[in-house]
Amino acid sequence: MGKRVWGLCQGVSTAVLYGSLALFISILHNVFLLYYVETFVSVYKIDKLSFWVGETVFLIWNSLNDPLFGWLSDRSFLSSPQSGSQITSPEVVLKRLQALSRSGPLFALSFLAFWVAWTWPGLQFLICLCLYDGFLTVVDLNHNALLADLAVSAHDRTRLNFHSSLFSAMGSLSVFLSYSFWNKENFYSFRLFCVTLATLSMLGFFVVSRLMRHRFQNEVQLRKNESQALTELSVGQAPFTSPEKPVTLGEYLKQLSRHKNFMWFVSMNLVQVFHCHFNNNFFPLFLEHLLSDHISASTGSFLLGISYIAPHLNNLYFLTLCQRLGVYQVVRWLFLLKLGLSVVMLLAGADHVYLLCIFIASNRVFTEGTCKLLNLVITDLVDEDFVLNHRQQAASALLFGMVALVTKPGQTFAPLIGTWLLCLYTGYDIFERNSMAEAPIAVPAVPVPLRQGCFYLLVFVPISCALLQLLAWSRFTLHGRRLQNIKTLRQGAQHSHLIDVKAI
Repeated sequence: MGKRVWGLCQGVSTAVLYGSLALFISILHNVFLLYYVETFVSVYKIDKLSFWVGETVFLIWNSLNDPLFGWLSDRSFLSSPQSGSQITSPEVVLKRLQALSRSGPLFALSFLAFWVAWTWPGLQFLICLCLYDGFLTVVDLNHNALLADLAVSAHDRTRLNFHSSLFSAMGSLSVFLSYSFWNKENFYSFRLFCVTLATLSMLGFFVVSRLMRHRFQNEVQLRKNESQALTELSVGQAPFTSPEKPVTLGEYLKQLSRHKNFMWFVSMNLVQVFHCHFNNNFFPLFLEHLLSDHISASTGSFLLGISYIAPHLNNLYFLTLCQRLGVYQVVRWLFLLKLGLSVVMLLAGADHVYLLCIFIASNRVFTEGTCKLLNLVITDLVDEDFVLNHRQQAASALLFGMVALVTKPGQTFAPLIGTWLLCLYTGYDIFERNSMAEAPIAVPAVPVPLRQGCFYLLVFVPISCALLQLLAWSRFTLHGRRLQNIKTLRQGAQHSHLIDVKAI
């Protein structure tokens, strides 16, 4: 029976297996994003200084670990052509899968460390954040790098991303379920819920990575046999070979600094990461202070849950548009839509409850939807980096890591800047247990009512973000004919090593 089930699993397409890995990430990460701040502030009663120190250290670690792990993963691909040419595409994929099989279960275990108080809150906050983000980084880097390594054509990459979005939407159901277990006064049920999610995630990473590794091990063995036969015939010299020295990290950074499209992209993406995490961190606050008097608790729960699932489902439609119009145009229209909706909401005011409900949900849906599409842009940057610098293998994980180095600070700036602005204009401090009843520490000269202050944050942040992003995106040139030329050059350079996802 077990062999029969294993045989059926082996018949599943590579795109489905790749997409299912997103399920085992999202069922944990969505719960983490929604509850980790609330848990430490309301349940463990962390003090303000410890929270800021923890977030500051997390900012540094969160930014540095992506390029660090990316370099450790891909430094062999930047070696001399004599050694680099021996690494085939199936071997690159196999290396990514081996990393996922180890780091996936460890990522699930680090998730569990948040929900049991095992030391002083400030110390636990710092250790848990750094451990969790370290393993999440390894998982994300290798999963995202597979998107660039499994296929080159826009059609195949869109297909892979389609399945990833579909499974991410399924993983977002954990947010709906979490509301049935979340109780700040009695944490036991929520802990059991988190243990169940972590167990499911660990099993998923183990099974899926094993299935994919088995598939590519056969591919690697086939390539080795072909290489051995060519060597015996003395025609095994690989193309693109030249007596160049290994690329050092310093040289790689110089190459990247001359990559103009990379620089404009990370400028835009820094703002995008900030806006995504601003929405995650302040969504419950907006519901509480803008809508709680006008909607029921169940409606608020529904808005929260749908805001996590809808971006992935909406992304399925966006991906079909990307195939017709290109990723660049779709992202540009999403920025314009974000700007337009925010201006309309600002003009309408905070008293239109139903319009406010639609805006709060749609703002998060379109912002998160944009984030999901940007991985496709990064894979195009991987192709351009490969062509411009005549690489033997595309350094996919390293480029994803360098993008994160510049953009991840937005994840930490979001709660810090948001809480600072709220306190600056309204005098409301979320760390003061009775901040609405007691005099605030720093009262603004002209205090704004808390509800009005939340509304201004809700509309002015997306307006500012959209304007900055449209400016940076207008300077990005990797689209249209230039993108097609880059893909043609990469496919020509690595034609003998490419993997056709549909053929596997």
